[in-house]
Amino acid sequence: MTDASAPQPENTLAAYRRSIDNFDAALIHILAERFRITQAVGEYKATHQLPPADPSREEQQIARLRALASESGLDPEFSEKFLRFVIDEVIHHHERIREAGAAAD
Repeated sequence: MTDASAPQPENTLAAYRRSIDNFDAALIHILAERFRITQAVGEYKATHQLPPADPSREEQQIARLRALASESGLDPEFSEKFLRFVIDEVIHHHERIREAGAAAD
């Protein structure tokens, strides 16, 4: 005999999936805000003839976020791969901003 008040597996799975969907939406919103800010940084760098990439800053950030990942129980290798992907995309955006500024001159 089963307990009718016990949650059904499909209900539990659906609840997990709703939570995952909420986190995914939050991640997208956070990334969008991050890229809005890095867009402003790219424009500032282009205006002041600064290079699109800052390898020293990137390495500091990677080390800091790897430590945060470890503290949070997240694989530091995964966090570095994710951050590297984001950084590479930001640099690409900064290069495009610089090129657009140079073309306008």
